Amino acid sequence: MRHPRPLLAGAAAAAAALLLTACGTSETTDAAPKGEKSSAITLTDANGATVRLDRPATKVVGTEWNVVESLVTLGVDPVGVADVKGYTAWDTAAPLTNSPKDIGTRGEPSMDTIAGLTPDLIVTTTDLSASAVKQMKKIAPVLQVTSADAADQVGQMTDTLDVIAEATGRQEAAKAAKKSYEAKVADGRKALKDAGLDGSKIAFADGYAASNQVSVRAYTSGSLVGAVNEDLGLRNAWKIKGDKDYGLATTDVEGLTGLGDDVRFAYIGNKAETDVFTKDLADNSVWKSLSFVKSGDVHRLPDGVWMFGGPKSMEKYIDAVVSALTA
Repeated sequence: MRHPRPLLAGAAAAAAALLLTACGTSETTDAAPKGEKSSAITLTDANGATVRLDRPATKVVGTEWNVVESLVTLGVDPVGVADVKGYTAWDTAAPLTNSPKDIGTRGEPSMDTIAGLTPDLIVTTTDLSASAVKQMKKIAPVLQVTSADAADQVGQMTDTLDVIAEATGRQEAAKAAKKSYEAKVADGRKALKDAGLDGSKIAFADGYAASNQVSVRAYTSGSLVGAVNEDLGLRNAWKIKGDKDYGLATTDVEGLTGLGDDVRFAYIGNKAETDVFTKDLADNSVWKSLSFVKSGDVHRLPDGVWMFGGPKSMEKYIDAVVSALTA
């Protein structure tokens, strides 16, 4: 099985710069938890569409794993989730606490299944096709969030959390989650500095094999993980340019020679997949010649960290990378 990818939709990504805003009216309900706002809500989503809710949403469907993570982080149990098995395997930072209905794949969710759940809100991203979004709007209000933005991944991550919090009346929970994340960054940065690793170069990647050819996906400084690494005081070793949305680029094992010396290499995997770096490349002469391979500075991080997730995933990543580099 190939490594799960974020969904990519070029036309939809053009909406990435649109601001997510929200405002409420004075009508009160009992939908939100104690201490949170509970009123009619009007939102402008990532595509400029107006989303109106009579009250904070409680029966919510999530079609992408980052929005599902945001819901769980905010204390909202989604009634429907795309590829529940995949989410459970790849995003262990914010585990599901209920048993949501599997609505199909992230790219092609089942409209019949979603309709059967009678949700009061469907949260999706700008990666989902316009035709799918149009069908979903016949079922319930749809809130689209920007999938990713290489210009400011951390800001986009927190914007996504905030707008979903507005839609569900969980603003205080969002504030707490962001505060926790900021504290984790500060602690991680200090730990690396105390270990003399401030300013160290790191190349983060994942990889997969197809037709006996290993491809390496580089997480450049424009990726979410890349941005978090820089916030931790690390320097991104990748010299290739990533895409404008996710900050990702693809190379091969020969491309790793351009990373240079004094680089730490970290990667992510999953037990359901083959580890190409320890298996497919085990006898590869180019791989074995790399300085970080020779020095033992290759670190496989624990499974279950979703590299395109929210603050909880990035907290788990920080714990993992700091532990690996300071061991």
